[in-house]
Amino acid sequence: MVRLQAPRYLNGTLSAAPSAPLMTVTPQGLYCVPGGFHVDPWRPVDRALITHAHGDHARSGSHRYLGARAGKGLLHRRLGADATIDTLDYGERLRINGVTVSFHPAGHVLGSAQLRVEHGGETWVVSGDYKRAPDPTCTPFEVVPCHTFITEATFGLPIFRWDATEQVAEDILRWWDTNRALGRAAVLFCYALGKAQRLLAELAKLTDRTVFVHGALHSLVDVYRNAGVRMLPTHRVSEVEKGTSFAGALVLAPPSASGTTWMRRFGEHETGFASGWMRVRGNRRRRGFDRGFVLSDHADWPDLLRTVKDTRAERVLVTHGYAEPLAHYLREQGVDAAPLATPFEGEAED
Repeated sequence: MVRLQAPRYLNGTLSAAPSAPLMTVTPQGLYCVPGGFHVDPWRPVDRALITHAHGDHARSGSHRYLGARAGKGLLHRRLGADATIDTLDYGERLRINGVTVSFHPAGHVLGSAQLRVEHGGETWVVSGDYKRAPDPTCTPFEVVPCHTFITEATFGLPIFRWDATEQVAEDILRWWDTNRALGRAAVLFCYALGKAQRLLAELAKLTDRTVFVHGALHSLVDVYRNAGVRMLPTHRVSEVEKGTSFAGALVLAPPSASGTTWMRRFGEHETGFASGWMRVRGNRRRRGFDRGFVLSDHADWPDLLRTVKDTRAERVLVTHGYAEPLAHYLREQGVDAAPLATPFEGEAED
C-alpha cells in the first residue's frame, strides 16, 4: 500500500491535517481509507465509485458501483446489465462511513464526472478524464475547489494545444464534400465512446446528411440519442444491402477496423482519423491515414494548467499519460505536485 500524505495547509485557515491520509493506493487502485471505497479501481472490489464509462476507469467484477446518474446507461453498457449501479445527480451529496462524496461534471463524455471526497475538513477531487472545450454531448466541466486535486495528464506536454472545435468540424465537412465530388467514400476513424457521438453532434450544426456507422458505434450512438443528444441521422453499415455503393458517403468506424476486410465494401475511399494524437507530426503517416483531424476529449496543455490554478489546490497528483512532465513543470511553478502511477500510462482512448 502506497500512502499519499495529506496536503500542506498554506493559508492558515484550516484545522490541522488528519494523521491518516484520506486516500491511498492499493493493488486494487485508489482507495479512500475512512470511506472504505475505491475510485476507478483496476481490479474487482467491494465498492467502486466510477468517474465515467471508458474501459480504463470502469472495469467489471466489483460487487457494487456508484456513478453519476447521467452516465448510468453507458456504465451498464460497459459493466453489464446485471451490474449493481447506484447513481447520484451532479452535485448531490452522499455520506459513506462519515465521508461525503459527490459527482461533478467533467466535460469528457456523456455522464463523465469528477469525484469530490470530503472528510475531517479535508477535500480531495479525483478528476477522472476531463476537458474544458465546449461539447454538445455532455455537461460542461465544473471547477471544484479542493485541497488535493488528482488530474489526468493524457496530453500533458506543451505541444498539445487544440484548435476550436467548430474549425475542426468545418474541416471534416470540407473533406467529406471533396470526396463526394470525386465519387469516393470518406472513412473517418474515431473512438466508439465519446468521439463518434461528438463528431455526429458537431456535424449536425453544419449539415443534415445521414452518416454510416460501424456496428461497434451503433449501440453507443443510441445511448446518446436516448439521453436527448442531437446528432446526425445514422445508418448501420451492416444493414446496407451488399453491392450498394458508398460513393460520397461519410463512414465512422473504430480504429480497430482499419486494415481489415470490413473496409473492402467501400470501394474507392480516403481515410481520416480524429484524435488529439494527430497533433504530433508523423502520427498520421505512421498510422497510414490520408487525413488527420486534431480533436480531443481531453484537456490540452493550457487547460490542464488553467484547471490546476482554478481549483486552488494546495497539492496536485498527476496520473494517466504524461504525468511526470506535467508534475515536474508544476513543481517548477511552485506547486506541490507529484506523479501518481497507474497501469494506464500509455496512449489512452481519445
